[in-house]
Amino acid sequence: MEQKIEYLIRSLGIGATYRGYRYLSYGIKLCLENEDYLLSVSKMLYPQIAKHYYTTSYSVERDLRTVIKVCWDRGNKKLLQEIALRPLTTKPPSSEFFDILTAHIKQKSTSTPLV
Repeated sequence: MEQKIEYLIRSLGIGATYRGYRYLSYGIKLCLENEDYLLSVSKMLYPQIAKHYYTTSYSVERDLRTVIKVCWDRGNKKLLQEIALRPLTTKPPSSEFFDILTAHIKQKSTSTPLV
């Protein structure tokens, strides 16, 4: 599953040189295991990621905002639009970004190869 997650993140134009790459990958993994994380990103998901990487929730939030901005400004926005299954007119917030990626991986895992 981790390979599928990392392949999707890289396909969106987010490289492993960003700290947020690891946070996003781990966060998606957590959301796949327990969808409750999607209901409370700031209060449950960020602290869990921060605990795993020995950092602060604030740092996790900031670094995730950075990778989402990279995806939106310089990445594969077309792919993001496709997997969102609806038009995105503005850069999605972190919670929506996690929801889009988690739902896509979950759907692809039960059907065909990813992307």
